[in-house]
Amino acid sequence: MRILVTGGTGFTGSHLVKHVLREGNKCVVLDNQSSPNPKQKELVAELESLGAEVITGDVTKPEDLRRAVAGCDAVYHLAAAFRLINVSHAVYDATNIDAMRSLLEICKEAGVKKVIYCSTQGVHGDIASLSEKPPRPGSEASPIKPEDYYQYTKYEGEKVANEFLKANPDFDITILRPTALYGPGDPARFLMIYKQVKKGWFPFFGKGLAFYHPVYVENFCDAFTLAMSHPASKGQTYIIADDKFYYIKDIVRKIADIEKADGLIKDCRMVHLPFYPMYWLSFLVAAVWKILPGDPPIFPRRVDWYRQNRGFVTGPESKAFKELEYVPKVGLDEGLKLAYDWYRKNGFL
Repeated sequence: MRILVTGGTGFTGSHLVKHVLREGNKCVVLDNQSSPNPKQKELVAELESLGAEVITGDVTKPEDLRRAVAGCDAVYHLAAAFRLINVSHAVYDATNIDAMRSLLEICKEAGVKKVIYCSTQGVHGDIASLSEKPPRPGSEASPIKPEDYYQYTKYEGEKVANEFLKANPDFDITILRPTALYGPGDPARFLMIYKQVKKGWFPFFGKGLAFYHPVYVENFCDAFTLAMSHPASKGQTYIIADDKFYYIKDIVRKIADIEKADGLIKDCRMVHLPFYPMYWLSFLVAAVWKILPGDPPIFPRRVDWYRQNRGFVTGPESKAFKELEYVPKVGLDEGLKLAYDWYRKNGFL
């Protein structure tokens, strides 16, 4: 099979490209190569050496989409405007909504057999049922209540996909909502956690008792293969997660234990600060930073990580297990160690 991966030089996309190639498929990559990864050029060279055809282009440009889609049997659509600070809503709309509409029309014209769209758990916002006693995890049926514009536009992309499928019932689309992706090569949130732990202290805005649900990046890649091979996935949406969710303080402690065992730190002191003063301060900092270069040191989305509960049904009761036979192969302890080893080997820590 010939498979297009949009956003294929980013963290998740590059893992997925390698996954596609390992399975014996041909792989085309479309990416504007704007990843924050400082090893971006090396990564592109690696993907090309493995046999991927890398096209530099923009999903918001139909001519680039047509060039990339030509001859493909399936499309894994990961490209998105994500974690962009101080950009207009129009940038998110063009990339996460309008490009989805263009891509589906072009796929239909080109005879593509299936599209798998990478959405996000964030469309559900805070899982309020996790605050109950005992905590009750969420599912695909949990209320849709995105809490930032990125999450809003990702759900709008889902709506575009579902509307297209309704108008074109012979087409095949599956939507995957990953939880918090992590693993080797992650240049963002988890790397920040490892770096902060390395300083020997970690700040918590609040008690660190918000639930967080990771998914190791290769586990997520497996879900694409399963969605391709199970006809029941047509028109369906799945939460893709690891087998457990955790308090954020416990994840930080696991990372500290890894760094301590390797001799990188002696210990990591957990420093707790009140949540709401920092939350309101983050709005002020973000507003002031609009006239300054670079990203603000704190902003609402980052601070909100300490508050929002994210945790979903897993195992035999999950929709992904029942319909796709999805079982995550890499657990958190192993995944965090694999990520740590990659960061050390590549000079990030």
